[in-house]
Amino acid sequence: MTVPRLVVAAPSSGSGKTTVATGLMAAFSERGLAVSPHKVGPDYIDPGYHALAVSSGGRAVSSGGRARPGRNLDAYMCGPGLIGPLFAHGAAGCDLAVVEGVMGLYDGASGQGELASTAQVSKLLRAPVVLVVDASSQSRSVAALVHGFASWDPEVRIGGVILNKVATDRHERLLRDALDESGVPVMGVLRRTEQVGTPSRHLGLVPVAERRAEAVASTRELAARVRAGCDLEALLALARSAPALDTTAWEPAGAPVVPAGHGRPVIAVAGGPAFTFSYAEHTELLTAAGADVVPFDPLRDERLPAGTRGLVIGGGFPEVYAPELSANEPLRKAVAELAHAGAPVAAECAGLLYLARSLDGKPMCGVLAADARMSERLTLGYREAVAVGDSALAPAGTRVRGHEFHRTVLAPGAGDAPAWGVVHPDRRVEGFVQRGVHASYLHTHWAAAPEMARRFVARCAV
Repeated sequence: MTVPRLVVAAPSSGSGKTTVATGLMAAFSERGLAVSPHKVGPDYIDPGYHALAVSSGGRAVSSGGRARPGRNLDAYMCGPGLIGPLFAHGAAGCDLAVVEGVMGLYDGASGQGELASTAQVSKLLRAPVVLVVDASSQSRSVAALVHGFASWDPEVRIGGVILNKVATDRHERLLRDALDESGVPVMGVLRRTEQVGTPSRHLGLVPVAERRAEAVASTRELAARVRAGCDLEALLALARSAPALDTTAWEPAGAPVVPAGHGRPVIAVAGGPAFTFSYAEHTELLTAAGADVVPFDPLRDERLPAGTRGLVIGGGFPEVYAPELSANEPLRKAVAELAHAGAPVAAECAGLLYLARSLDGKPMCGVLAADARMSERLTLGYREAVAVGDSALAPAGTRVRGHEFHRTVLAPGAGDAPAWGVVHPDRRVEGFVQRGVHASYLHTHWAAAPEMARRFVARCAV
């Protein structure tokens, strides 16, 4: 496939990758291009801003248009071999794909070389890289920094630099003069100004779903800033210089697993401001396996969708909304009744907390005999795990790669029948399997294990 594409990377976190990537997505969308947004790594929050940016540059999608979700490219959870196919699936029919990197360009899974790094993904996609450099505390040294990044791995093609947080015209001249000798062209300069209003809290940016009106305004401001400071024509030409990608698009393939004569089971998927963490491929896999996926909002809906046969509760911020979730007693009771009846329930992180007995002292669904509370300690990192026993998601012995990302603790952390045995980077059991419930802190990407979605739908159709 031939898709113009760029990877937006940086020497380190905090350099301005999200500002530039989101601004580019919105600016090119405003010019009428169909832009496909992607994010390296497991992050759920940035893709929400990406999706907003490509919806006509932060505006509502026009009638007949198709909103593109922000999609993740995670070589640890999905494996390097799926990066090209997942990219091709998401970028099908687009005019331009923009991929935001993670951390520094060469930073990947701890202790595993380049695995899951932005550099690895750029090579797998044969995509040119635009390096975003925080120039606020340097002048001529910028050339040495860019030269080092450009020469570290000859397979990584750094095609341009965008200088961020530039103070004055004189500062810009010094930076440009230094970079003239580096051989890497300057394709944009963003001045040091007040940050665009994208507030953060304990797990990063506040998700779009919690501040949509303000997020639309922020996205438009980012587009205007990038449009004014970057050479969009040069960036588009760089994207179009990417060679053809020899890959076949990933598809949520396979015949539906619903038995003949059975209707499509309704699987309710939690959403709304408290449950914003999900991968687009999960819904696609459930649908392809024969389910009708129906969203609901645990903050506002007092009933589960009609005919619900299974429940998926992903990640998010229930700790922020604990009083409101607790106050919705009718829905808590409905969830508990469904779980106690043996219906399949897949809960990850926030979903685990919602099924617990309490969260920060506020009553939750009470499906699990465990209590959760906020902690000062951030738990963050990739994990390898093995299914301890059979569940609605996986048979015993199934090996997965996942990710943990939370500031809560649960007591106890595992039930009599744990969900997973973590085997790397430490060894422990965690999570709960009881009746049809599979609840765990571990986030997984079902594109890497589509049989999990198919098994879940089959259990819902029984």
